[in-house]
Amino acid sequence: SMRGAEFAELMAFMAIADERSFRGAALRLNISPSALSHSMRSLEQRLGARLLHRTTRSVAPTEAGQALLERLKPSVAEVEDAVRDVGAFQQHPRGLVRINMPRIAAQLIVMPKLAAFRAAYPDIRLDLVIDDSIIDVIGRGFDFGIRSGSIVQQDMISVPLTPDLRMAVVASPVYFAERPPPQSPTELNGHACLTYRWYETGALHPWHFDGPKGPVDVIVDSVMTANDTDLLLDGALRGCGIALLVESRVEKHIADGSLQRVLMNWCKPFPGFQLYYPSRRHLPAAMRTFIEWIKLR
Repeated sequence: SMRGAEFAELMAFMAIADERSFRGAALRLNISPSALSHSMRSLEQRLGARLLHRTTRSVAPTEAGQALLERLKPSVAEVEDAVRDVGAFQQHPRGLVRINMPRIAAQLIVMPKLAAFRAAYPDIRLDLVIDDSIIDVIGRGFDFGIRSGSIVQQDMISVPLTPDLRMAVVASPVYFAERPPPQSPTELNGHACLTYRWYETGALHPWHFDGPKGPVDVIVDSVMTANDTDLLLDGALRGCGIALLVESRVEKHIADGSLQRVLMNWCKPFPGFQLYYPSRRHLPAAMRTFIEWIKLR
C-alpha cells in the first residue's frame, strides 16, 4: 500500500511537470521550493530513475518521467472526480472550477455574467486563466476550455456559448487620413499592421480572408506584434496601424467613430466560442452548475 508521503511525492512530480517550473509548482502546492526539491529527490531515489531534466531556465520530464506521468494522470483524475463528486450530495454546489480561455472570451462571455453567478452560487470559486494560445487545457489541469468551435477537438463535449464570430479589419480615422484604406487584402501590402504573435511558438497569427475566389492568406508588414489583443486594439485606437480583431470587441469603437472598418466583405463568419471538457460519466456539482449558467441561452 502507498503511504501518504509517497502519494504527496507523486503529486509534487505531476505539479512540476505541469508547470514546467519548481517555483510555479511550489506556489500551486503552497509549499516551499526547497521542500518540493526534497520531495523530488526522495521520489527519484525511491524509484531509482531520473524523472526530470533540470536546467537553469526550464524543467521537463525525462522519457521515464513522461511514461510515469501518462500512467498517473487518469488515476489522479479519477481520485479528484471522486472527491469532488461528494459535493453533488450537498444542497448548494461548492468547490473550485478552473477555466482556460482567450481574453476576448472572458470579456464577452464570463465577466458580464460574473456578478449574477456569484450572487446565485457564492460557494463556487472560479479560477480564470487568460491564454490565447492553443494548448491542451485539460491536460494542464483545467476543468474547462473556451475556444472557437473551429479548433475544439472532436473527442471533447462542447457547449455553444456564442453565435458565429467574425473578424474585423480596423484602424483609426487618423491613420487612414494619411494612407488610402485598402480595398482588397492584397492592398494591405505597405500598410503598418498590428499583428498577434503566439507566445508559445513565436508564430505570427495569419491574416485570413475569404473572397469570391476562395480563401486568401496575407503576410502583412507588422510594425508591432503582441500576444495580447487588448494591446493591438489600443494601438489601433492610437493611430499606430491596422489591426485584425474579433468584430464584437470593436463594434462600439466603430459605432462611435474612433475606428474605421475596411475589407468587411472579405471577413466571413466562423464557428463561435464553445465551452469544452472531456467526456465523464459523473461531473462534479460545481462543474454542472457552471455549464448550465454559462451556456448560450
